[in-house]
Amino acid sequence: MDEGEDQILADELAALGALSGGSGRLTGFVAKLMKKNVHEIDLVVPLPFDEAVKHVGRVLGGAGPTVGAMRAGDAGDQEMIRVVTGGGAGGLNPVVVTVLVTKAAEDSSAVKLRAAAKEGLVKQRAGEKTATHLAALLGGRST
Repeated sequence: MDEGEDQILADELAALGALSGGSGRLTGFVAKLMKKNVHEIDLVVPLPFDEAVKHVGRVLGGAGPTVGAMRAGDAGDQEMIRVVTGGGAGGLNPVVVTVLVTKAAEDSSAVKLRAAAKEGLVKQRAGEKTATHLAALLGGRST
């Protein structure tokens, strides 16, 4: 699920660097070398698949702009949604959140939530904190 994550984070940090008067290209290059703080949470939500996808879309839509959505699986029984939101001090650290919703049963769906952010010298654990916060908003139970 982390394909493209590093590039999205590097691009977001480069844009932030350029806005603050720095070199966006240099910031983007350095961002690719930084370690990531990644946290994954598995949930089961008590909603049928289509309703679960809509619910996840609403929650993630409130967190930030969508950068990718795709129906997957052999029978269309999976949907991936990806957004970029802000985390860390002042919400200035970009966090890529990827959620994979999978049909589990007629009345429930499995949700795999992954949040990733780049870490600098000051460890903010933005990926972990964002994943925990969004999992609470999604509801359901941990697996």
